Amino acid sequence: MTLDEFKATLSDAKPPNVSAALAALWHDARGDWEMAHHVAQDVDDATGSWVHAYLHRKEGDLGNGMYRYRRADRPVATDSLNDEWTRIVTELLER
Repeated sequence: MTLDEFKATLSDAKPPNVSAALAALWHDARGDWEMAHHVAQDVDDATGSWVHAYLHRKEGDLGNGMYRYRRADRPVATDSLNDEWTRIVTELLER
C-alpha cells in the first residue's frame, strides 16, 4: 500500500488491513486521538513506542513523548506533526 492509498482509506468506516501501529495512525488522522492512543499502547515494541511518542508529542505531553522516543530508539522529532505523521506512515508502509 502506498501513502496515497493509505490516505484514501481515511474516509472509510474502519482502518485497512494494516499493522496495529498503522491503524493507530489511521485513527489519529481521522481525529480520534483516544482510539489512536488505545491502539498504540498495545503495540509493545519499538514501532509502537515511536507511534506512541508521536501521539504524546501531539497531545503536548513532551515528557512522556521523550520517554517513548527513547524506547523507540528514535531522536525526538522537531519537524511538524504532519511531517512526522507522514514520515512514520511512509516508513511503516515500506516494511
